[in-house]
Amino acid sequence: MKIVDIRTIPLSYRCEPPYGSAGGMQARRGSLLVEIETDERIIGIGEAGVGGGATSGVIERVLRPMLIGEDPLLMEGLWQKMFARTRQFGRRGIVMNAISGIDIALWDIAGKVARLPLYRLLGGCRDRVEAYASGGFYQEGKSADDLAGEAEGYRARGFNGMKMKVGRNPSTQTHLRHLVDHAGRCEVEPEEDIARVAAVRRALGPRGKLMVDVNCAWSPAFAIEMGRAMEPHKLYWIDELIARGAVDIVQPDLAWSGGFSECRRIAAFAQAHHRMVAPHAFAGAVLLAASLHFIAAIPNGLVLEFDQNPNGLRDELLKEPIRIDNDGMIRLPERPGLGIELDRAAIERYRSE
Repeated sequence: MKIVDIRTIPLSYRCEPPYGSAGGMQARRGSLLVEIETDERIIGIGEAGVGGGATSGVIERVLRPMLIGEDPLLMEGLWQKMFARTRQFGRRGIVMNAISGIDIALWDIAGKVARLPLYRLLGGCRDRVEAYASGGFYQEGKSADDLAGEAEGYRARGFNGMKMKVGRNPSTQTHLRHLVDHAGRCEVEPEEDIARVAAVRRALGPRGKLMVDVNCAWSPAFAIEMGRAMEPHKLYWIDELIARGAVDIVQPDLAWSGGFSECRRIAAFAQAHHRMVAPHAFAGAVLLAASLHFIAAIPNGLVLEFDQNPNGLRDELLKEPIRIDNDGMIRLPERPGLGIELDRAAIERYRSE
């Protein structure tokens, strides 16, 4: 079997109204699909980090020529080939985004050839995965009570945990406000962030998992200060590395960090250091499906991020969307590979070319 074509499909979804984090306001959501076709008419599906729109060029002009004619089942060899031949300008960022999308698609092919769902092909540890609701963004006019109502809605649907945004605090002078779009919108004092966290804790109850995401906005000293201030609210984790490289929860993104091949190595390294893994999965439906298989196949998988902001690239892209059960768990698909089928009408609806 040989690779005969590699295609990219850029997608875009307009967020109305926009929502924000400490990293900026989100007016659009993007996704870059990758399709790899073989001479046996098997098509693998992947999703790459969009890289500001530049990733597709790397895939089509740099990586595609070196992979056409290759055996798609030699996934590790192809990964190392891509990594080695881009070492002068790659290693991270856009090139790694590109390698990620291709690697996910190659593993989808492998699952389809083996007639196994990917999590089983990878050595599966479980067939159901706990998901948490990823939301709690800043929005114009959105109060702490509104945020609590959002959390109550997630709890009513079966989610046992929620991650919310904090850190849009320019008065601390640790927020890189001059580098962020839409400065001045939805900005709050640290005390208001603490009140927002308290409101969500009340809504989730004492046993609900509550995580906060700072989006790299705080200095190490201020992150420690805020961590202590939020300690009474029993946070499950803070999404920020604060001192000396210490981290309790490892959060690789399959579309950014090298696909299944590299993220399995990251998970193994984390396990060797007694760390749990909860992959970042804030993009489209293909990445969500890939992350679901990934976490089900590793022994130190913790919980799956399930973005709950309006996003057609997550909710409409699959003929059978990924959904949680009423106990907050997601059952793994048993069809081969990623076990998903794209809705071509939705692709055309959101195609950004």
